[in-house]
Amino acid sequence: MNRRTSRTAKALAALAAVLLAALPPAQQATAAPRQTATYRNPVTADVVDTFPDPAMIRGKDGYWYAYGTQNPVFQTKGETGERMLPILKSADMTHWEYAGQVFTPETQPTWHGGSRLWAPDIRYTNGHYNLFYSVPDKDTVGVATAPTPTGPWTDQGAVLPDNSGCATGDIDQAQFTDVGGQPYLYWGSYDTICVAKMNGDRTRIEGAATEVAQGRRMEGGFVVRRDGYYYLFYSDAGCCDGAFSGYQVKVGRATSPTGPFTDDQGVDLMAATSKGGVVVSANGDRWIGPGHNSLQTDLSGQDWLVYHAVPADDPDLDLVPGIDRTLSRRPMLIDRLDWIDGWPVVRAGAGPSTGAQPAPVTTWDTGSTFNDGSLPGWRAQGSGTAAWATATEQDAGGYVTHSSSDTDPAYLVSSSAATAQVRAEADLRVTSATGGAGLLLAYTNASNYVVAWLDRDRNALVTDVHVHGVGLGEQVTALPSGFQWGAWRNVAAELRGRQLTVEVSADRLHDAVATQQRTLPAAAAHAGKVGVAARGTGAAADNVGAVKLYRPVTRRVADPQQGKQLSAYSDEFDGSALSSDWTWVRGPAAGAATSDGALSWPTQNAELNLANNTASVLTRAAPAGDFTVETKLHLTSGPANQQAGLVLYGNDDRYFKLVHAVLPVSHTSKVTHVTEFAKEGARPTTTPPTAVAYGPMWGGPAAETLWMRLSYHYDRSGNEHEVRAGTSTDGAHWTWTGAWTLPKEQTLRIGLVSLNTAGATARFDYVHTYGG
Repeated sequence: MNRRTSRTAKALAALAAVLLAALPPAQQATAAPRQTATYRNPVTADVVDTFPDPAMIRGKDGYWYAYGTQNPVFQTKGETGERMLPILKSADMTHWEYAGQVFTPETQPTWHGGSRLWAPDIRYTNGHYNLFYSVPDKDTVGVATAPTPTGPWTDQGAVLPDNSGCATGDIDQAQFTDVGGQPYLYWGSYDTICVAKMNGDRTRIEGAATEVAQGRRMEGGFVVRRDGYYYLFYSDAGCCDGAFSGYQVKVGRATSPTGPFTDDQGVDLMAATSKGGVVVSANGDRWIGPGHNSLQTDLSGQDWLVYHAVPADDPDLDLVPGIDRTLSRRPMLIDRLDWIDGWPVVRAGAGPSTGAQPAPVTTWDTGSTFNDGSLPGWRAQGSGTAAWATATEQDAGGYVTHSSSDTDPAYLVSSSAATAQVRAEADLRVTSATGGAGLLLAYTNASNYVVAWLDRDRNALVTDVHVHGVGLGEQVTALPSGFQWGAWRNVAAELRGRQLTVEVSADRLHDAVATQQRTLPAAAAHAGKVGVAARGTGAAADNVGAVKLYRPVTRRVADPQQGKQLSAYSDEFDGSALSSDWTWVRGPAAGAATSDGALSWPTQNAELNLANNTASVLTRAAPAGDFTVETKLHLTSGPANQQAGLVLYGNDDRYFKLVHAVLPVSHTSKVTHVTEFAKEGARPTTTPPTAVAYGPMWGGPAAETLWMRLSYHYDRSGNEHEVRAGTSTDGAHWTWTGAWTLPKEQTLRIGLVSLNTAGATARFDYVHTYGG
């Protein structure tokens, strides 16, 4: 809870107005402007061949570390085996080097039973690192701890009990710590995500599991807190089917860490339907099946989605000894994550990047990691100026300490200034029983500054603002009881306009244990230097710096737009029989008929899948060039496995399909309704060879009445058909999912299907085709 000192708001406002009139214009930053760096995906190119399910953390030494699923990461270097939870290290989030693995065949715990290890999640906990990982052969989650991001690792056993209480797979875990310090674990796969509280050292869950999301092939949950909401990121459809991987990242949000989570259309993530809230999906360029994400924040405050994807030009690894199936190549990608109207989306909705992109900001305008053991360019101010010194330790490397027992504040200030719109941060700790350590920003002199204290005497985050030597009042936010003062804590402060936001977290992963916001008077919101504040003995600081605050993207890229309706390729079904423009493949279908301005068509006990091509397909010519085709579908309720909808049909083994499908839910007798967007086509060479493959991805929410669109584009550069799918439950608000592509080996025709299992009836109100 935030609280003010005893000064009245009226007195503070009057004082601020006087000071504003007296203060000279804001100081400009003296640091040289930063040259814009660029990067290209995958960021793991030329380091490892594949790096699935990536998780990333910024270590206390100032480097970034990434962790991936056990995989054959060095095939191109002649290595046939796998690395167990491989580790990479980077100074800038885009150039990586191999840094080891969590376990080896010799050190792998016997309780794993030789299982492969998946889906790592990394956290900094009370002075050490917790690495959570999945043990699929045991259907559980393990945890290992280490004093540094690269080890040595000590296994702490299984985090979940034998019966976790979650309905489906006990893998794909992510830890999260709430405001106030309560830790949680999220986990689950195919087809339920659960959450439970954890013990204080984050090695075991405590209490009952709560189901917070369910959906067809839902997995890979990852939770962050932002602006009062808890966001549950997850992936659905197939992660690992090479060029036919339909994986994508979606999100729901809640006002509690245990839900209920809803998507961007208000659909509960526990509802028996596919969901909206698409964060990233394939866009028809190089990358297929983007998914299983974590998040990372650069020094400017810009968020980045960390995820894997399958390269279209080389989707499969060589067959691995001891594994009887081809593994998909899944290198690590990063892309800018934008928060638009309260919802996260990659690159404003443009999807995975190809080509050069502006890189994360990983170098401060002013600041230091102190790893060189000296203090060049830093200036001591205030009390105990001679008490500042550098020290070293295994994890943090170099850092600074303050040893004076003087209770008056002491400051260590950078030589250059940062801009007024700034993000500053520091790793702080207080090893004495009293005193404090603080992050200093907007500093011009000892009379003009803002400081965010970790105040041990009050067990609180305290911000203090001074202008012309006059204090404008403290604001105090309680820290959790049991706060580990001897462990490093990240304090990050963002000043945008006059709004100051300060967060205290263990590891910069959007799970702050304390957050404070306050509006500064204009006199205090200016450019200035950054630094460290100390009061009493035991204060220490590391990774202290500031950069210009990122500029948020506030507008999404446009969804596919249809042009003028093409009457020659449209049908209202208002005749007594089908127009001669339509032709049947394996038809006419029994019971299909037009009446009352609609085509009514009972679902068939027939398929259009791989070698089973027995279903009828109703087709008509498509226009030349780009186009969008739309239908309005009513699908009456029936038992599981009915589906009906649109196709763009080349032949039985080359098509795109968008259907409302009724599918069984794993381990239950229930069904779920999904909007399934799929393609079938020739698979690139694999071992063993597969001639034809089928790949689905899931669109937005389904409903008994559903509007459906397929947007077609001919990609001349790749000589490919490229198709995106959109669905709507009201005809006005659309959820667009990813893109599928196929080589242009034949002309596509517009089509309809009603198939899979008898027992329901599809009613198509119209087919409208629009120019591109």
